[in-house]
Amino acid sequence: MELAKLVDYAASLDCIHCGLCLRTCPTYRLTGAESSSPRGRIYLMRGVAEGREEATEPGFVLEMEFCLVCRHCESVCPAGVRFGEMMETTRAGLARTLRRPWYARLVRHVGYDRVLASRRGLAIAAALARFGQRTGLVKLLARFGGVRGRALANLPAVPPRAERRPLPQRTAAEGTLRGSCNMLEGCVMPELLGEVNRATARVLAAIGWESRRPRDHACCGALHAHNGDLEGARRLARRTIEAFDALDAGSAEPRPVVVNSAGCGAHMKAYGALLADDPAWAERARAFAGRVLDFTEFVDRHAPDDFAPPAAPDLGVVTYDDPCHLCHGQGIRAEPRRLLDRVAGLRRVELPEAESCCGSAGVYSLVRPADSAAIFAEKLDAFRRSGATVVVTANPGCQLQWTAGLAAAGVRARVLHVAELLAP
Repeated sequence: MELAKLVDYAASLDCIHCGLCLRTCPTYRLTGAESSSPRGRIYLMRGVAEGREEATEPGFVLEMEFCLVCRHCESVCPAGVRFGEMMETTRAGLARTLRRPWYARLVRHVGYDRVLASRRGLAIAAALARFGQRTGLVKLLARFGGVRGRALANLPAVPPRAERRPLPQRTAAEGTLRGSCNMLEGCVMPELLGEVNRATARVLAAIGWESRRPRDHACCGALHAHNGDLEGARRLARRTIEAFDALDAGSAEPRPVVVNSAGCGAHMKAYGALLADDPAWAERARAFAGRVLDFTEFVDRHAPDDFAPPAAPDLGVVTYDDPCHLCHGQGIRAEPRRLLDRVAGLRRVELPEAESCCGSAGVYSLVRPADSAAIFAEKLDAFRRSGATVVVTANPGCQLQWTAGLAAAGVRARVLHVAELLAP
């Protein structure tokens, strides 16, 4: 394989090695090792492209997989380095180059191609997980499965089947119709956080917007892209565009696409770049990406002045944790806070280091549970110092990470999505 296809060499030259990214990087803060920083990883990438490093060296592979791709470094980089894109390119190159053990290939194939990409596969996985939790099999794994077993044991309970029902394909607006939008239901959201989706649809209805969802759509491809399967991500991007465009058939113009998952939204807004080299899809992907809006971005923009969420005088002290792919990936910071401040009686305090990563990072908390827990420990300390009793976020991975992390630490606190606080 040509080395230029393994890493984005041209992009690596943008780094000016100033070091401003160091204190923002969760893995550098854990280890203090230069190679575990964005600057160090870029140096390693450049070494591979120039033939000074071997891409198959354990050290190179380790650092590329150790990174959470939280993109905090991008927010402070004066040179505008697109580190997230570089990591996706490099991981895709490693996926083509490395010969992983058969069981690792099997897990990736089942997980990415058979479960995440299929609504039926997701439903079966959720049912099996609930069965394991209810029968004690998960607790047994925790005893004999080492660190990963304990991580599985700390996962939030899979809700009953009645709560895992899909959204209606159309949710009507309340009162005067102000517009119509499409909504991403997501892959894990219906199975683990169905109430968040229902709350999202209720908020959209309350501000006068009808929402629609595609039939049988499962995954946008974000997790595939972040973990080195760019071809799988492109395949799912095309499938996603087709599914949402089909909803717009017969309408006067394409509808906005509302996404309540920060990681999915950041990825879908990048479809234009993902499919830029596909002549048949490039323009269509750019047009679609331009219609994608985060839930908080959409509601902040379109809610009428008199929109009043239910009062919450007895909720306790609330703090907001910025999902990485919302603040660093999409530049959305003020909107969620403005929406929370609409809630009468809500007492909100700022979380120290709110823009630092919680350690979820897609499947990172499952494949590297010890590192994930160590990174979350900083967030837990910040939460304790804030004096809050409720943490609010805007991404399913972060919501699950906070729920599991607080439970493991024995901290009694609630974890909510922004939509759940705003919903009537």
